[in-house]
Amino acid sequence: MKKIAVFADVQNLYYTVRQAYGCHFDYAALWDGLSRQGRIVEAYAYAIERGDARQQQFQQILRRLGFTVKLKPYILRSDGSAKGDWDVGITIDVLDAAERVDSIVLASGDGDFDLLFERVRRQGCEAIAYGVPGLTAQSLIRAASHYVPIEGDLLLHNP
Repeated sequence: MKKIAVFADVQNLYYTVRQAYGCHFDYAALWDGLSRQGRIVEAYAYAIERGDARQQQFQQILRRLGFTVKLKPYILRSDGSAKGDWDVGITIDVLDAAERVDSIVLASGDGDFDLLFERVRRQGCEAIAYGVPGLTAQSLIRAASHYVPIEGDLLLHNP
């Protein structure tokens, strides 16, 4: 049975799905679909911690599904800009997991991960990108073994 590692860029999913569809991403549907393709042996959801009660409830839902939730503090800079980026953490975790699994699944449309996917594929690991059509970087789609558009059953219309 194929061993799968899943990496969900929560901020990217939240903003792109909201922008494109006005709703939320269905993490349970993602999990169910991937479970039919193999065994999920690792699953991480990367989020920003703001101390919000609704956000903490959402994180508990992710944990119940089987995700390990990794949190970084929300940083508001003195110039008014915000920082809450998991790109380096995701990259390190993906490279580590690629040695142990057959398939890497990244739920993010961020083009910063294109080089990561090229590297993962050179290591002989399948690299699957889930992203919102029109909001997923073409470079990531090209670097992936497979691209799965986030639409239809992957959308949660009643949050």
